[in-house]
Amino acid sequence: MTAENLKMLPPELNPDQSQILKQLIRSHKALAELKGFSETVPNKNILINSVIINEAKDSSEIENIITTHAELFRAMSKENYKNPAAKEVVNYRRALWRGFELIKEKQLLTTNMIIEIQSIIEKNNAGIRKVPGTVLKNPQSGEVIYTPPESERRIRELLSNLENYINEDSDEVDPLIKMAVIHYQFESIHPFYDGNGRTGRILNVLFLVLKDILNSPILYLSKYIIENKNRYYSLFQEVRENKSWDQWIIYFLKALEETAIASLNQLKEINLIIEETAVEMQQKAPKIYSRELLDLLFIEFYTKISYIQEGLGVTRKTASNYLSTLESKGFLSSEKIGREKIYKNIRLFELIKKMNKKT
Repeated sequence: MTAENLKMLPPELNPDQSQILKQLIRSHKALAELKGFSETVPNKNILINSVIINEAKDSSEIENIITTHAELFRAMSKENYKNPAAKEVVNYRRALWRGFELIKEKQLLTTNMIIEIQSIIEKNNAGIRKVPGTVLKNPQSGEVIYTPPESERRIRELLSNLENYINEDSDEVDPLIKMAVIHYQFESIHPFYDGNGRTGRILNVLFLVLKDILNSPILYLSKYIIENKNRYYSLFQEVRENKSWDQWIIYFLKALEETAIASLNQLKEINLIIEETAVEMQQKAPKIYSRELLDLLFIEFYTKISYIQEGLGVTRKTASNYLSTLESKGFLSSEKIGREKIYKNIRLFELIKKMNKKT
C-alpha cells in the first residue's frame, strides 16, 4: 500500500456501537482512578520517574533496542556512558519529560513540539524526511507493506492537519477514540527518518495530559503493545487497507484500560515501598533520617553525593556520611562508575525490575 490512500483527518467513524461504548466507559473509569490516585500522592515526580523508566525501556524494546536495568542504571548516572542501547532509552525518557513540560507550558501539541521530541530521542536535528525511499517492511519476509508519503511538502500538510485534529475540541469525538486515530495517522505519515514509533508512543500519553485525562505522563502503554504486537500490526493493516476502524479503536481502548490499571498498581507499590523505607530508616538510622533525604533517594533508583549535598544544603562530607550510613544499613549499594561513586536504591531498583517482568 502507498500513502496515496492516506487521507486527511477526520476519518469517517461510527463509534456509537455498543462494544466501543462499553469499552469507552471501562477505559475512562480506569484512567480516572489512575489520575485520582496520582493526585493524592505527595511526591509525584518520584513515582512518575519510576514508571517512566520501564515505559522508556519497553518502548525502545519495540524498536529492537534492548537493554537491562543494570545498564540503564549506569547510563543514567554517567553522561558519557558508552552503551548505545541504554543511552537511547535514557534519551526516550528525556524526550517524554520535555514533551510533558511543553504541553504544560503551551497547552497545545504542535508539529514543532513533535519535531523537538523526536530530535531528543534521536540526538540529531535531521527533522522531517526530505528524501524519498522510506518504506515499511515485514520483518520476517522483507516484503514492503507500506510506502509512507515521500515529499516534505506532503508530510508537512498531513502533520498540519494532524495538529489541527489534535487540538480541536469542538468535534465532540471522545478523546480516547481520537487518540487511537491520532496514533494511526502519525505512524502512517511516518514523518522522520527514524524514531517514529517511539515519538508516536510519547504522543499517546502527551495527548491524554493535554486533554486533562491524566495530569502526568504515568501511563505505561508500551508493555501492552509488546505483549499484543501481532494484533497491533494486523489491525493497523486493516485500517490501511479496508478503513476498518472499529477493532483498532477497541484495541486502543482496551490497551488504555489495562495499562491504567497496571500503572495504578505500580504507583501503589512504589508509594508503599517509600513509606516502608521511611519507617525502617527512622528505626535503623534515626540520627540522619528526614523526609527530604528519603525523597531524594526515590527520585531515581540511584543517587550521588552531589545530589544529596545540593538537595539538603549540606557539606559534601555530611552527604557522603549519610550515604555511607544508609549503605551500611542495607538501604543502598554503591558502585564506582568512572571516577564517581554511585549509590543504588536497592529496593526501588528491584521493584522496577519486578514490575517490568509482570504480565
